[in-house]
Amino acid sequence: THPSSRFKVASQSDDTGRFVEDFRTWENNSYYKQFIYESPCAAVAGLLMESSISRLYHDHLLVKEVNTKQITPWHQDQPYYNIEGNQTCSFWIPVDPVSRYSTLEFIAGSHREGRWFMPRTFMNSEAKWFPEGTLEEIPDIEANRDAFPIIGWSLEPGDVIAFHMLTLHGARGTMVNEGRRRVFSVRFLGDDVKHSPRTWATSPDFSDITQQIKPGASMDHPRFPIIWKASQ
Repeated sequence: THPSSRFKVASQSDDTGRFVEDFRTWENNSYYKQFIYESPCAAVAGLLMESSISRLYHDHLLVKEVNTKQITPWHQDQPYYNIEGNQTCSFWIPVDPVSRYSTLEFIAGSHREGRWFMPRTFMNSEAKWFPEGTLEEIPDIEANRDAFPIIGWSLEPGDVIAFHMLTLHGARGTMVNEGRRRVFSVRFLGDDVKHSPRTWATSPDFSDITQQIKPGASMDHPRFPIIWKASQ
């Protein structure tokens, strides 16, 4: 009801539904901030990452209305960012029932290879981040679904999925006979994650603080607070 300045529509104008996103909402929404600080997510992330800390990277709100045709193309999260490192954790937290058809799907174990795939815009498949040809293209997973270890689950409010930021994942649209799909996502960083400044605007955009963190330094900045420590 109170979108931030980072709110955007992620579906075409002629879509039968609507897909919208918002980023870094915790910075001006006390309810989201309270969840991030008081829920077990940060502690769980620290354990999964085998890290001594869980540092907040950002949150991400994703809403697909009924009968939205716009898919979430197969992608990795980390190539859109300004970070390097292996200790990362994303949470996908639905607040509505999600069918197996509309759920987030993953290529099991794809993060273990350490490969970075070309990040592209969801609607038009544009290369707005790394220059064309500098990263490997994602294979046509949809055309060869049987060739990949695709996993996914129907979900209810209270269910949470945790995954690595290099895991390939994507989602279909929503169906006419199911409700809207509202999801809150939170991303955490661990000990080994360092600042890797980009010459382009990341998604979400952190260009305003690029000069405030040295390249190769930890993400030690008020924008990225430590939420959990192993000593707690």
